[in-house]
Amino acid sequence: MGRKVIEYPQIILLNGASSSGKSTFAKQLRSSIDFPYFGFGSDQLVDSGMLPKVDRNKPDTIWSWNIHRPKFFKGFHKSIKAFAESGLYIIVDHVVEYQEWFDELVEILNPFSVLYIGVTCPIEEIERREIKRKDRYIGEGKSHIDDGIHTWSDYDLVIDTHLQTQEENISKVLEKVSTFNTSEGVFKKSYRNTQSISN
Repeated sequence: MGRKVIEYPQIILLNGASSSGKSTFAKQLRSSIDFPYFGFGSDQLVDSGMLPKVDRNKPDTIWSWNIHRPKFFKGFHKSIKAFAESGLYIIVDHVVEYQEWFDELVEILNPFSVLYIGVTCPIEEIERREIKRKDRYIGEGKSHIDDGIHTWSDYDLVIDTHLQTQEENISKVLEKVSTFNTSEGVFKKSYRNTQSISN
């Protein structure tokens, strides 16, 4: 018998709290998977210097981050779609902070195959990493978890970047990719449920 042809998901979306290890894992996954995936995340856009000099303390002015932040992430979500529409395969690391964000992603990414992976890590380890990195707000990762980022839906796969090694997690993802049925994935099921409710 011939070798099984793997139908790689066009988008591998990693969702986890700040400092849970998403970016590090995404880089390792891209170097381990036998397919050309591009890497993408909102932090890359911020680190590029694209933001204006936003005011994160004073709300509701033309410079306030609370005004620009929703627009920024709406644009980020649409940019994932734009890259996928161009034919690229991408691994995205993200903090899906709100149910509305999850619903929006399900809607705009429906034309594509999406493998949705939850990236977890104990809060104590997240806070240890925040202290070690020195460029993070202490408590940000905990606030993401407390706000419910892992409660908007199920996942196609969950990995733990503290209890499991990188190699173990890579192996789990590669195994999932090799057997993944996009029509039964979380994003497709969520989209169908949304359509049935609206009808």
